[in-house]
Amino acid sequence: MERSPGEGPSPSPMDQPSAPSDPTDQPPAAHAKLDPGSGGQPAGPGAAGEALAVLTSFGRRLLVLIPVYLAGAVGLSVGFVLFGLALYLGWRRVRDEKERSLRAARQLLDDEEQLTAKTLYMSHRELPAWVSFPDVEKAEWLNKIVAQVWPFLGQYMEKLLAETVAPAVRGSNPHLQTFTFTRVELGEKPLRIIGVKVHPGQRKEQILLDLNISYVGDVQIDVEVKKYFCKVGKTKLHGVLRVILEPLIGDLPIVGAVSMFFIRRPTLDINWTGMTNLLDIPGLSSLSDTMIMDSIAAFLVLPNRLLVPLVPDLQDVAQLRSPLPRGIIRIHLLAARGLSSKDKYVKGLIEGKSDPYALVRLGTQTFCSRVIDEELNPQWGETYEVMVHEVPGQEIEVEVFDKDPDKDDFLGRMKLDVGKVLQAGVLDDWFPLQGGQGQVHLRLEWLSLLSDAEKLEQVLQWNRGVSSRPEPPSAAILVVYLDRAQDLPLKKGNKEPNPMVQLSIQDVTQESKAVYSTNCPVWEEAFRFFLQDPQSQELDVQVKDDSRALTLGALTLPLARLLTAPELTLDQWFQLSSSGPNSRLYIKLVMRILYLDSSEICFPTVPGSPGAWDVDSESPQRGSSVDAPPRPCHTTPDSQFGTEHVLRIHVLEAQDLIAKDRFLGGLVKGKSDPYVKLKLAGRSFRSHVVREDLNPRWNEVFEVIVTSVPGQELEVEVFDKDLDKDDFLGRCKVSLTTVLNSGFLDEWLTLEDVPSGRLHLRLERLTPRPTAAELEEVLQVNSLIQTQKSAELAAALLSVYMERAEDLPLRKGTKPPNPYATLTVGDTSHKTKTVSQTSAPVWDESASFLIRKPHIESLELQVRGEGTGLLGSLSLPLSELLVADQLCLDRWFTLSSGQGQVLLRAQLGILVSQHSGVEAHSHSYSHSSSSLSEEPELWGGPPHITSSAPELRQRLTHVDSPLEAPAGPLGQVKLTVWYYSEERKLVSIVHGCRALRQNGRDPPDPYVSLLLLPDKNRGTKRKTSQKKRTLSPEFNERFEWELPLDEALRRKLDVSVKSNSSFMSRERELLGKVRGQDGRAEVRAGSCWYQGYSPCEEGSTPGDPLEVTLSPLQWFATSM
Repeated sequence: MERSPGEGPSPSPMDQPSAPSDPTDQPPAAHAKLDPGSGGQPAGPGAAGEALAVLTSFGRRLLVLIPVYLAGAVGLSVGFVLFGLALYLGWRRVRDEKERSLRAARQLLDDEEQLTAKTLYMSHRELPAWVSFPDVEKAEWLNKIVAQVWPFLGQYMEKLLAETVAPAVRGSNPHLQTFTFTRVELGEKPLRIIGVKVHPGQRKEQILLDLNISYVGDVQIDVEVKKYFCKVGKTKLHGVLRVILEPLIGDLPIVGAVSMFFIRRPTLDINWTGMTNLLDIPGLSSLSDTMIMDSIAAFLVLPNRLLVPLVPDLQDVAQLRSPLPRGIIRIHLLAARGLSSKDKYVKGLIEGKSDPYALVRLGTQTFCSRVIDEELNPQWGETYEVMVHEVPGQEIEVEVFDKDPDKDDFLGRMKLDVGKVLQAGVLDDWFPLQGGQGQVHLRLEWLSLLSDAEKLEQVLQWNRGVSSRPEPPSAAILVVYLDRAQDLPLKKGNKEPNPMVQLSIQDVTQESKAVYSTNCPVWEEAFRFFLQDPQSQELDVQVKDDSRALTLGALTLPLARLLTAPELTLDQWFQLSSSGPNSRLYIKLVMRILYLDSSEICFPTVPGSPGAWDVDSESPQRGSSVDAPPRPCHTTPDSQFGTEHVLRIHVLEAQDLIAKDRFLGGLVKGKSDPYVKLKLAGRSFRSHVVREDLNPRWNEVFEVIVTSVPGQELEVEVFDKDLDKDDFLGRCKVSLTTVLNSGFLDEWLTLEDVPSGRLHLRLERLTPRPTAAELEEVLQVNSLIQTQKSAELAAALLSVYMERAEDLPLRKGTKPPNPYATLTVGDTSHKTKTVSQTSAPVWDESASFLIRKPHIESLELQVRGEGTGLLGSLSLPLSELLVADQLCLDRWFTLSSGQGQVLLRAQLGILVSQHSGVEAHSHSYSHSSSSLSEEPELWGGPPHITSSAPELRQRLTHVDSPLEAPAGPLGQVKLTVWYYSEERKLVSIVHGCRALRQNGRDPPDPYVSLLLLPDKNRGTKRKTSQKKRTLSPEFNERFEWELPLDEALRRKLDVSVKSNSSFMSRERELLGKVRGQDGRAEVRAGSCWYQGYSPCEEGSTPGDPLEVTLSPLQWFATSM
């Protein structure tokens, strides 16, 4: 066996030419042996060599004095000399320690058994793994195999570095164009496996091996860059490498793939030579080793791993390369006690305390607590969540330090295997600190991963009742497997991009590596996110060039989509937006719900209203580290809150406007292009322009929220639209107090400041009513009086009083934010004032919103901090208000972030129009399946005209119920027909059909055809879109015919339901027509179900249309 440098007596100076030799330390005979017969000349070559060594040593010492001379020559102080001397001594000390450590490690590897037998008195930590642990076996046979393979592995490494790594380094930076490996040798000392331990796998298809490896090698890797030489010399590496053989398959080679990774960060020590000698300077030495260790950890320390497939076309490669975590551990760092005091004053005469903080570590996941000043029994009350990938093997490590300006003092550490947490479920105990004194209080909770969303609401309710810092508790995790992209757009000049991906959820962003010079990159990376509320969060994916300036594509995916996916998993291609037409991204998303399954945990009862947390309930809140302070249960708004009205403004028409347009230099007088501008309560509206008309009809409706403050006026101005400056056509004003007192105003107003002209306005005050009984009627009336040029009419008024918030998250964990709130409904938003430096702001502000569809709209609340971003959000569906008492909710709401609550009052009022001008009578026709001649009325009474709005609303409620009339053998069609006098149009809405007849094997492709008789030309024919393969199609399509009322009374409406008979054929199959009593159906206002019949039935001839007759009793007349 070759003797290592550390064995035997120390080598002489001649054996180490690099070491300086001092001639004064040698005996006189060693200086010069003179031959008497040689005239004083040296006797032999040995004397000449010793003389040369003396001169070399003298020259080196002379070189040391050169920096001292230069410092004096340029006038530098002696401090620079001392600094250089200290730097050299530190470098020499680090170098000697590394050499001594390498010699000891190599000697231990060479004579392991003998040294172990001689040193059984050594500490347990210094023993090899096969001695320390009886279940760890030696594997000398494996070491012999590695020793035999080692030279060939060196040849492979030389080819890999020269042919793959070096070109990649040269291409990454223009300054590294001369980068080359001049020497690659792994040395003669191979890697050794100290011990092997076999674990039972989690599944039968895998084998787990833990290899305790130790490498103390004489590796030589030389790098040259622009004539600068950098060398890696002797290296020492120790760690536990886990090898997983999975999946086990029924074909050779039995093992489908091999996964390798370090469970914990290995220890690394490198001896640098050449220019990299500078890296052995104190400070730089540990920094360089740490940077290299970080690079190793980026691909070979959990959760990263190296996967080597052994068979082609292996399934679930992404799952093997980045498997799901075994579970999540929620670490509550509560407190510590009995810590040692490290602060000293007056040169140690006065003993102070410590400023403790804790580092919590599991694998590559590290968290740092806040510093508690001057305290030996600190209370942290912080919570961290870590992903556990391997059980057993991983350890939770907590180190406590004393914060100091220079170097932090070590106060102690504790370690705990995660397997104990898995067995206990919840572990709450004081753990002693090793290497110091005192104890640390931890509460450890094992969270299982569920593949269905059944218990998500329970988890969310529990998390809302738990206050934690610095981050709110998570309800789920998301693992994103980023696979590849296709057909990304090119850069300018048709150059291939260098794509990388940024994945973001709220304020957490992770980046992939960059793939160079391709528009079809393959990443094969995994990213992991903690989710506070997967129902409202989104995953934002940005594909960019590596410069981050060019966006190649984007994708926004609501995470709620995964909640309905099988096993909470999506594995597919996604089309990219803001990209090429064929650009797409292949990713796999896996969500898992975090569930704490322990008998010690009591989940609160889920309230009836999701999103609300009853702060007065006495539900247990174990694990809460911050108790909520006493607070009011309800808001206290001022007396003016909720007293708003809605003013509905109908701009109908104008007459006798003045003509402003001139042609041919004013010789020819034209007309005007008038439009109207309205101003009220700080808001302004503008009608559309009517071209070349002095008696225009606008027929537009505007709505504005008003209060009863006296002195307000509605200002109306009419202008002529021109290319340059619009001409003034007149103005008028209406007192708001007059409208609010009377409730309704319909007048022709004379335009002022002009010779002629008047304007027809209709103004109505709508007072909100706290009942949802009339909502459906209001929605139907609004649909009937809706004009084509106007926005959708409001059905309700939402009033929100934003009082205060509490327990908002702090900035950087310690500083209070500057919070403000934003309330949004649809396109309308209201921003509150900003309250400075507080986590419990008081706003006392109110806002009102017009609501058009209360069943589907929602109130969106965001609490933000100036300069800190989103602090929390809340989404309140207005459908919850519709079922609440008095349409009002007044309580504390928990923000979706899990940290922070807001106290607000939201109340809804239904806007009921008492002057809609709708006059109607509603009727419905139905046929019994046994007799087509019998047509019982659903509610009796002869047709009559009524102008009472309550009676109208009552009838519309009956009509709109589709369950009132049973379907006949041919089905039914639902229609709404009326005449709108303001627009002078006949309007029909085809809602849908039900229970249509199926003649063949496949369902029909139905559509509805409308014909206004007696004309049968294209001008009066209307038809809906076609619905595929259905017996109950939904159309909801509107059709209009422009004709005066007297002509409409003479018309008949023919309604037919048809289906395409076959592909490539123009024939249409008649499914049925609307049938009424005596061959005639009278259509009156409202939505009615009409029975279908076949033209070939008894008593009718083929082709005879069943007609809908229109009479004066049937129309909605909006004229007053």
